[in-house]
Amino acid sequence: MPSLSTVLTATRIIQDVKRCIVIPENDVRQLCFLSQELLMQESNIQLIDTPITICGDIHGQLHDLLTLFRIAKDPPETKYLFLGDFVDRGFYSLETFLLLLCYKVRYPDRIFLIRGNHESRQITSVYGFYDECLRKYGNANVWRYCCDVFDYISLGAYIMGASGESGGVFCIHGGLSPAVEKIDEIRLIDRKQEVPHDGSMCDLLWSDPEENIPAWAISPRGAGYLFGYDETKKFLHRNNLSLIARAHQLVMEGYKEVFDHGLVTVWSAPNYCYRCGNVAAVLTLSDDLERTYTVFDSVLQDCNEIPSKKPVADYFI
Repeated sequence: MPSLSTVLTATRIIQDVKRCIVIPENDVRQLCFLSQELLMQESNIQLIDTPITICGDIHGQLHDLLTLFRIAKDPPETKYLFLGDFVDRGFYSLETFLLLLCYKVRYPDRIFLIRGNHESRQITSVYGFYDECLRKYGNANVWRYCCDVFDYISLGAYIMGASGESGGVFCIHGGLSPAVEKIDEIRLIDRKQEVPHDGSMCDLLWSDPEENIPAWAISPRGAGYLFGYDETKKFLHRNNLSLIARAHQLVMEGYKEVFDHGLVTVWSAPNYCYRCGNVAAVLTLSDDLERTYTVFDSVLQDCNEIPSKKPVADYFI
């Protein structure tokens, strides 16, 4: 149970973040420290019960995240699982991440976070988050505090229905790995590190499904793999799953089911990079694991923000 001072601090930061007020550096440090203490108690694979709403990439689009909460209801009224990539690309990566951390600290059993490939020192140094922190604070301390939190975020989640019977949902940011056959193997990974360039942890955060291949192929991203129908069906069968829910790829319709509805990509950043014209979606799983998709569009921003002067690489990761 969070202490009264923790609750008051998190509540104040939530209010300020929603108004785009820069949070004092010392408050960010304290929040990140509290978050690390909380996250380090969670396993690599979090066990979550239903009902729950699953959200894909946010990428610093704070105002669209606030729209998501208005549509699907704020925590703790709705229980959430976010599939990573909270930062980079958008102009409000810091506020987005701090808001999610505040809700995690305030309602630890009502909001769950798993790590995306952008929760990484190397990637955030290139795709906007580092520059944003430097611009807002004049130094890189806040970026370092947040990167330390990244190392403690879980790698995945397993969602089971109210009956507790087989056919649960496996949630991951990217996809499958040829080095991982059973979900339990993920529990053995040492996640408290920078995202490696290869290996099972890398694959889980970087891999993508591909409908035109049967098994495995090299990913054009330069990390992870492409995996096809056959490997997906094998993984579902071996682990007694009904669905793999992941994010990581822009989907113009907000979500896309493939492989006989055995895998879904959920994307929750509408009009990605403020120019792609896509809609966004969230997936709600009921107690009996029935799927309901809620699609929403982007909103006009009501806070002034100066974009990073450093050009951001144009391909999507």
